[in-house]
Amino acid sequence: MFAEFRKFIMRGNVMDLAVGFVLGAAFTTIVKSLVDDVIMPLVGLLLGKTDFSNLFLVLKEGGQVGPYATLKLAKDAGAVTVNYGVFLNAIVAFIIVGFAMFMIVRSINRMEAKFEAQFSKEKPKPGDPTEKKCPFCLSTVPFQATRCPACTSQIETAPAKA
Repeated sequence: MFAEFRKFIMRGNVMDLAVGFVLGAAFTTIVKSLVDDVIMPLVGLLLGKTDFSNLFLVLKEGGQVGPYATLKLAKDAGAVTVNYGVFLNAIVAFIIVGFAMFMIVRSINRMEAKFEAQFSKEKPKPGDPTEKKCPFCLSTVPFQATRCPACTSQIETAPAKA
């Protein structure tokens, strides 16, 4: 059973997922710091509030009657609050992570397109054949193939396109 578990854990997809999870957690920490420590104080300053994380609505007073200056004081007093400032911080963090992921995927797609354009063979035009039959084993092979992948026979080369 241990050998089977070790085989499962060492599969490529599981290791890729583990690495992605660790990097995602580290990236989330960086983005949270960017939002909480850099962006939201600037937005708060522009809007006249200094700290978005202390924006809350008291639903029920705690043991000590408010008003509460900070969310921490309200929580310590046992008040029931709606923490919309923390929620706004989370929304901004989500948008930043989403935008960063979009930029990464966009860059990868552009690199793939350049790579394909540089190294790919001529693509067939619509209506041109894309496959042919091997005359020896009758398996289907790509039209440009010169050797059958099934039986390894040398097959007729595709005629040059005009």
